Amino acid sequence: MDLDEDLRDLTRDELEAEVRSLRAAVRRHRDSSGHDLCWHHPQLWDLLPERVEPAVAVPPWPRFLRGCVRYRESLEAQLPDAPVDDREYRAAGEQGG
Repeated sequence: MDLDEDLRDLTRDELEAEVRSLRAAVRRHRDSSGHDLCWHHPQLWDLLPERVEPAVAVPPWPRFLRGCVRYRESLEAQLPDAPVDDREYRAAGEQGG
């Protein structure tokens, strides 16, 4: 099954619009920072023509947190001079105190 078969029927202008949309989405993802780095980005999946409900599996808490620590350690190694964003995470609608 060719998941990109729909591209064959697009005009040059439609293809260009598709590329611009995908580039914008990749840039938004690339430019995420702070706590936004911890989140998966399903809005990227919505750019694909096939609509599927992703089967997301979540590790148990201890493994999940070890993965978060390893990810943060990899950022430290790859971007040792990155500025620190010391803001506390708050979910949308959460009240501060």
